[in-house]
Amino acid sequence: MSRAPGIEERPRGLAARMGLTGRAFVIAIPMLWLLIFFLVPFFVLGRISLSEPLIAQPPYSPLWERGTDGGIDVIASLDNFRFLLSDALYANAYLSSIRIAALSTVFTLLVGYPIAYYTARSPEPRRSILLMLIVLPFWTSFLLRVYAWIGFLQRDGFINQILTGLGIVDAPLVMMNTNFAVYIGIVYTYLPFMILPLYANLVRLDESLLEASADLGARPLTTFLTVTLPLSLPGVIAGSMLVFIPAIGEYVIPALLGGPDTLMIGRVLWDEFFSARDWPVASAVAIAMLVLVVAPVMWLQSVLERREAMA
Repeated sequence: MSRAPGIEERPRGLAARMGLTGRAFVIAIPMLWLLIFFLVPFFVLGRISLSEPLIAQPPYSPLWERGTDGGIDVIASLDNFRFLLSDALYANAYLSSIRIAALSTVFTLLVGYPIAYYTARSPEPRRSILLMLIVLPFWTSFLLRVYAWIGFLQRDGFINQILTGLGIVDAPLVMMNTNFAVYIGIVYTYLPFMILPLYANLVRLDESLLEASADLGARPLTTFLTVTLPLSLPGVIAGSMLVFIPAIGEYVIPALLGGPDTLMIGRVLWDEFFSARDWPVASAVAIAMLVLVVAPVMWLQSVLERREAMA
């Protein structure tokens, strides 16, 4: 018995509309979360960055006030952003933060890639044990983990005791309150953020491609450089962004492990907000840092999208 035309199409159209509504509902939850906890604070910071500092509570001038004609006059000034461009402290802090975050990202990649590769190529149950060990630092406090490095890096710490005990050095090395200690702290703290995206990418790698490369006479190093590394670039980029973006605004690690010469924008923000109580300038610093980080990320994302479209 033949069906009338359009009978099967109607349920499918209804299911498609229901699926679209369900997808929209699922997307609406994280979008609402971002709206409340990202866009709203961002606009508040933007509003404060356009005001003037006051010795009052709150310590900034109102952005609008009622005029004599009964209307509302918006008072906004770009003097705080001009001040950032005129003072070399902020430019040096931005450049130093970028340099420290970039080098820390490179060091984290050099350490994390072999760990992720070995974990992805390990059989079960060893792979699960290794993954648990990678995630294990998240079970302890971030502050305690950074504090623990003070005991390792100070002059009478564990590392200097080992080096002097073995006769490798004659006098204890100065490691605390240096940029070296900051690099150690950042690499150690953000290493799992590099390993996990790399692992997720490498574990899905088709092993038949490696076998085909070996059958064609390629050496293991050649196979890695021509097959494994190019295919793992999305994991490299994802892990690098997960390390670089939070590291550029890091405050706790430079404050605990770095010295007075360690200049990072996170410490400058803290000083402006809580020591100088200059909230408008501090908000301008935060807005400029956000633009400085988001613009390259958006450019990189557009490049990746064009690359995927071409592929």
